[in-house]
Amino acid sequence: MLLRRIARPLLAAPFVYDGVQAALHPDDHVEAASEGAALVTDALGAEPLSERRVALLVRAHGAATAAAGLLLAVGRTPRTAALALAALTAPLAVAHQPFTAPRDQRGARTDAFVADLGKIGAAVIAGVDLEGRPGLTYRVRAARTRAGKATERAAEKSAHQTHEITRDAARKAERLADKVPSRG
Repeated sequence: MLLRRIARPLLAAPFVYDGVQAALHPDDHVEAASEGAALVTDALGAEPLSERRVALLVRAHGAATAAAGLLLAVGRTPRTAALALAALTAPLAVAHQPFTAPRDQRGARTDAFVADLGKIGAAVIAGVDLEGRPGLTYRVRAARTRAGKATERAAEKSAHQTHEITRDAARKAERLADKVPSRG
């Protein structure tokens, strides 16, 4: 559909842009990523990540986001790409959450957080878009219905054939019984 060919690249554009920026300029994202990584390592009881490792994670995350965005934009595995983008954006929403930020950063973080939530929602919608085709539930139900009808037809045909065979056998038995001389 023409609308999808226009909408997918538009949806993918901010993901591709953000991913490329993170991959090329990780220093701009390291502070937020360090806070998010610290939350995770503290929760897991692991050793905190060095700034170099965080920068490497930011680059890898950016490259993965840009790649998934490009796949969505060109329409190659769009559902998988969209769901991957939603999953890749969820940690950003956690890192940008304004609830634990200092007062002077809450406005900027709220803007980023709300934008991330919107991107996640849009990506999820794109990820579950069936492009007008019936969903799995409908296809399974239709297959069950077809199988049930085929089984009914087969059972009716088998019953009819059994009835004919039984009737023919009974007639043959009667004819044979008539041919056998009676004793008596």
